[in-house]
Amino acid sequence: MKHFKIMTLFPDFFDSPLKSSLLGKAVKSGVIKTDIYDLRNYSEDKFKRCDDAPYGGGSGMVLMPAPLFNCMEKIKSQNAKVILASAGGKPLTQNMVKELSAEEELIIICGHYEGVDQRVIDRYVDIEISVGDYVLSGGEYAALIIMDAAARLEKGFMSNSESLLEESFENDLLEYPHYTRPSEIDGMKVPDILLSGDHAKIRKWRLMMSEEKTSSVRPDLYRKYLNKKEGEQK
Repeated sequence: MKHFKIMTLFPDFFDSPLKSSLLGKAVKSGVIKTDIYDLRNYSEDKFKRCDDAPYGGGSGMVLMPAPLFNCMEKIKSQNAKVILASAGGKPLTQNMVKELSAEEELIIICGHYEGVDQRVIDRYVDIEISVGDYVLSGGEYAALIIMDAAARLEKGFMSNSESLLEESFENDLLEYPHYTRPSEIDGMKVPDILLSGDHAKIRKWRLMMSEEKTSSVRPDLYRKYLNKKEGEQK
């Protein structure tokens, strides 16, 4: 069972997501375990403040080291991997998610304001992760993405584990288009090949669609796919 520990200034943020959809079911069934830690409970300030102005000046505030140090010393196990959700981190990829899913315990620090004191990173953080080239109002959004992406690879999370093998980013391709009933709506028809019952031809068509979409939408990913394909053929 994977154990997620989230360090945040806004614990209520996670109330609904951890009770909803597949993530909520995984928590309820015990496939994953989650603990949310309010950093204000670890503040040494009488007003429970966790942020202060940065040395050297500049706009915004920075999360102070003491609350994070105090919390980490209470909750971190020896084998835990510590993540900082940060716009300055490594881009989250499916391969990275697979590596994270192999860890028994993940601690995610939700950055806020202008970030966290560098000494927190230097002492505790194993990896900084960015969920995209944009800025969020808080690390809670990124933490939820990281948690969901890693949790869904846990055994028992998906009712049909085989669907994981055909998702986007597996084999460096985006997923092919999907259709369901009715076979026609407003003059728009499902491709005949999907109604043919010829599973070999359907697999070939889906691969072709994945290749076309990837080359159009993510040429960088498509080049990676081609390079890997060429390497396997040698």
